Amino acid sequence: MAAPAAVLVALERGFERTLADLIGLARIPSVSAAGFDPTHVVRSAERVAELFSGAGLECVDVVRIPDAHPYVVGERRAESPDAPTVLLYAHHDVQPPGREERWETPAFDPTVRRDGRLYGRGVVDDKAGVMLHLAALRAWLEATGQLPVHVKFVVEGEEEIGSAHLATFLATHRERLKADVIVLSDTANLATGLPSLTTSLRGLVAIDVTVRALDHPLHSGMWGGPVVDAASALVCLLARLFDAAGRVAVLGLDDDVPELAAAERARIAALPFDEAIFRREGGLLAGLRLAGDAERSPYERLWMRPAVALTALEGMPLATAANQLLAEASARVGVRLAPGQDAERVRQLVTAFLQRDPPWGAIVETRCETAVPGWRTEPVGPAFDAARRALRLGFGREPAVIGCGGSIPFVGPFAEVLGGAPALLLGLEDPSCNAHGENESLDLDDFRKAGRAAAHLLAELSEAALRRLGS
Repeated sequence: MAAPAAVLVALERGFERTLADLIGLARIPSVSAAGFDPTHVVRSAERVAELFSGAGLECVDVVRIPDAHPYVVGERRAESPDAPTVLLYAHHDVQPPGREERWETPAFDPTVRRDGRLYGRGVVDDKAGVMLHLAALRAWLEATGQLPVHVKFVVEGEEEIGSAHLATFLATHRERLKADVIVLSDTANLATGLPSLTTSLRGLVAIDVTVRALDHPLHSGMWGGPVVDAASALVCLLARLFDAAGRVAVLGLDDDVPELAAAERARIAALPFDEAIFRREGGLLAGLRLAGDAERSPYERLWMRPAVALTALEGMPLATAANQLLAEASARVGVRLAPGQDAERVRQLVTAFLQRDPPWGAIVETRCETAVPGWRTEPVGPAFDAARRALRLGFGREPAVIGCGGSIPFVGPFAEVLGGAPALLLGLEDPSCNAHGENESLDLDDFRKAGRAAAHLLAELSEAALRRLGS
């Protein structure tokens, strides 16, 4: 059941308002990472609450948990008490801006450029996810005065730092959040203009490793030779993580990776892949080879296999460097887990790998604050059928079924708390968006289409309820 024409007219009429609201929300530098002003995350939550109320949601609350960045919760009931309940999820916190000199326009001054994209930190990850659903809800209420389903909307404030307080939030608000289906808008489309339904996420283990060699820096000429420095010991240690082909060299890391069923491998193989486009969209420099097991497709390596990356490396900035042997150096080792892997097992395995036989006897210390598993589902049942129809109506083409190399800690625990409710992951990112990097951007044509798909989805899920939603 498609959304009524009046809803789509109201949605299009309100597009410029939606875009202005998105730009205003993205101006707030709601970086949740340590070292950034947390009052901005609070201000962002308060603005989301205002937008909730302005869109017609009720029982709107900024939910505060001790030591956590705030969540925002709101709801709106359908006229029919028998309508299904849909839980919408997005997050309002964002990544740090990174190297500000690499932004063509300021990170927190969202700017529409001639290429039809909006540039700014958080515009696609994930403040657009907040706004596209609010736009759909607003259009339904303006055009019809009601919603076809009961809606609950949760916007998280610490997704970008691993959702450390999610368990507390779920335990505290479990009854309030009960729903028949979850809709998350924090994933990607396979290509610009190609709507995609994500059915798997990788997990994440992040381990900070610090190497200490001296109790204070030393003159590199007067002491270098018999005395080694912490930075050299660190890079020798980190080099052990990979073999010459770029494969992860931690023995046993992939021992618990589930093998793909033939049907799933065939589904991945059928997806379009052009290496030249992949390289261009990823910004790979000429001559850089793809890493990992060449026997497996790039999509399988990206979505269904573990990977390791150094997401931080710290010793002495070049701008302030002296001819010194560094006493201490640190790095963050990020491990993406295949769906189905045991995050705690991987944490222990990689920690032991890093601590084993330190180079030259240096002291190695590790700390892990993030260890979350991946998630996987089979896209079968009325809810997934409804999502496919909504995406087809919104984008005018058949959607793809894909995996995601990223992690959303919220999904698995929330689906479990809700008794296995189906989770629909429908995103706005595309290969060109550069989420988490400089010059993050949102394709505005896709934003418009995704809004239409969100409006249709409410109608389609109402129709799906008649066929025993989630059975």
